[in-house]
Amino acid sequence: MKQFKLVATAASGMEALVGKELRDLGIDCQVENGKAIFYGDIETIATANLWLRTADRIKIIVGEFKAVTFEELFEQTKALPWEDILPMDAEFPVAGKSIKSTLFSISDCQAITKKAIVSRLSEVYHRYGRLPETGAKFPLEVALLKDQVTITLDTTGPSLFKRGYRLEKGGAPLKENMAAALVMLTNWRKDRPFYDPVCGSGTICIEAALIGHNIAPGFNRDFLCEDWEWVDGNIFDKVRNEAEEKADYDIELDIMGTDIDGKMIQIAQNNAEEIGLGDSIQFKQMQLKDFTTDKEYGVIVANPPYGERLGEEESVRKLYREMGETYRPLKTWSKYILTSDLTFETYYKAKATKKRKLYNGALRTDFFQYWGTRPPRQARDVSE
Repeated sequence: MKQFKLVATAASGMEALVGKELRDLGIDCQVENGKAIFYGDIETIATANLWLRTADRIKIIVGEFKAVTFEELFEQTKALPWEDILPMDAEFPVAGKSIKSTLFSISDCQAITKKAIVSRLSEVYHRYGRLPETGAKFPLEVALLKDQVTITLDTTGPSLFKRGYRLEKGGAPLKENMAAALVMLTNWRKDRPFYDPVCGSGTICIEAALIGHNIAPGFNRDFLCEDWEWVDGNIFDKVRNEAEEKADYDIELDIMGTDIDGKMIQIAQNNAEEIGLGDSIQFKQMQLKDFTTDKEYGVIVANPPYGERLGEEESVRKLYREMGETYRPLKTWSKYILTSDLTFETYYKAKATKKRKLYNGALRTDFFQYWGTRPPRQARDVSE
C-alpha cells in the first residue's frame, strides 16, 4: 500500500499531546511547533482521523522545496505527480500562507500554485483550458516559511474538533479537542470521580466520558478523503469496526457537570444523549459554591469565564474566590482551572502546583494545576 508523509496539525501548546496520542496508537512521529510529522498508508490516515482527540487535521505532504521566485514555485509545483492524487474532475481550492519568505504575497502564491497544477493536469489528461472541478474536493494549502515551500492536502474536511455531538453550544464554547486536551493533562483515571463546576454545554464532561469509555472521538462522523476514488472505503470500515471493539461501554464512570444556568444543563444533557453518553454523565443545575462531597481522589476541571468582556471582571474574580473557598477543603482532589486572567492565583488564594500555557483559539490562557494528595499505596500481602 502506498506510503505518505503526513502531518497532524494542532493548536500551539498541544502538539506534544498529539505526539503522545500517535505513539500510543503505535505510530512513530516527530513533534514540531504546531504539528506532528509521521508516515503511513491509508489505514494510518483513517486511524489518525478517527482516534486523535487533540489534533485539528490530518494532511498529506504532497511536496517540499525551496522557492524564492514565482518561476521556481511554478516549476517545482508542476513537477509534482498531481495525477496520482487529483482526478481530472477534482475540485482543488488552494489556500495559502507565507511567513518570513521572499514570496510574501499569499494571493500570488495561491494563484501560481493553482496555475502550475492546472498546467500539469491539462497535459496529463489532454484537457486544455479550464478543468471542470465538478468532482470530489481536494483542499490544498501552499505554505511558505523562510522560503521553504510545503504543499499539503487535507484528508479530514471539517476540523477534527467537530465530533458531531454538539447540537447547541453556549456563548463562549470550548472546542472539543481543547476540552479533550484539558482532561488528558490531568491525573484523572476512569475509576475516579470527575467534576466540571461550570460545564456550559457539557463539552469537557463528554470528552472525559469518551476517554473513560475508550471511544474513538471521530466515530460519529465522516472524513473528506472517504470521497476520493483512490481511497478504499473498506479500510475505513475496518478501522471503525476495530474501534468499536475497543470501546468499553460497560464501565461505570463517575462524571458530573454543574452550571448555574438551567438552560445550559439541558443543552449539555441533549449533547451527551446525542453521542450516546446520556447515562454516563450526571448534569445538575447548581451554584459552584454549593458543591460538597465525601468522595476522595477526584479531579475538577473548569473553564470558567475569563472576564474579557467589559464589566465582567469583578463577577468573574468573585467566582475565582468562591472556587478557592469551596475546593480548599478537598485535600485529596486535584483541581485544574483554565483562564486568561494571569492574576487568578491572587483571587483563588493559592499558588498553583504547576501552570501550563495553552491557546484557546487565538487567546493565550494558563492551565492552573493544583495537585491533591496521592492515595496511599495498598499494603502488599505479606504472604506473597
